Amino acid sequence: MQKLTVLLFFLFTALFLSAQTPSKKILAIFAHPDDEQSVAPLLVKYAEEGVEITLVIATDGRLGVNQYNDYEAGDILAAKRREEMSCAAETLGVNLIHLNYHDQLKAAEGFDGHIPHVQQLILDLKKIVIDIEPDVIITWGPDGATTHMDHRLVGASVTQVFVSQTWSKPMDLYYFGIPSDFLPDENSKTLRGQDRIYLTTQVPFTEAHFNQAYRALLCHESQYPAAVVANIKKERAKMGLTLFLRKFQVPEKIESSLF
Repeated sequence: MQKLTVLLFFLFTALFLSAQTPSKKILAIFAHPDDEQSVAPLLVKYAEEGVEITLVIATDGRLGVNQYNDYEAGDILAAKRREEMSCAAETLGVNLIHLNYHDQLKAAEGFDGHIPHVQQLILDLKKIVIDIEPDVIITWGPDGATTHMDHRLVGASVTQVFVSQTWSKPMDLYYFGIPSDFLPDENSKTLRGQDRIYLTTQVPFTEAHFNQAYRALLCHESQYPAAVVANIKKERAKMGLTLFLRKFQVPEKIESSLF
């Protein structure tokens, strides 16, 4: 009886401490519906471990016409891609915030269209960071993985929010990266790659995480038919079961010279 009492005491103590310890939070911020695929195995991995994950997609995907669909750019395609994004988020096991910004962030409308649009995006992202209070933020680096203007601008917007103030809760910012040695030619390495010396966060995941990530990509059927997903998965498998990230490093001292 005494042993049972002691056992129950330790059990309830562990449960109490677990309830008092807030779960870690990841905030992943990308541009388009389907961009989350770049880090999807990592999202699956941490969701499985009980981390609270919020995925933010900035644009509505209205310009996502390609050889695989018969849609015209506009509201109908945007509605379709919103449904696809909800499907993918559910498959990944993450919370979704899908904003309503236009693809290309109204760049074609010039200063008066683009600047207010992207400035509001930055303010909205700041509010999300304040509300979520993440431990980790993940977004695009300056390469944007494909050099896409939306990828690069969303990543830059997230970075601006991060550096604009000192946050009461410590958090880390990470950029998704592709090791240059995985890319086939010098132009690709320059446009999209990062030397491994910078990719010092290398997160392993399992084949099960990998497979679930690609089940989520199947949700984006307007962009990727099943046969295309199979080819993408095959190519990504060549990089192995590791996700590469570059951590934003906060300077540790004030310097008075460039040299």
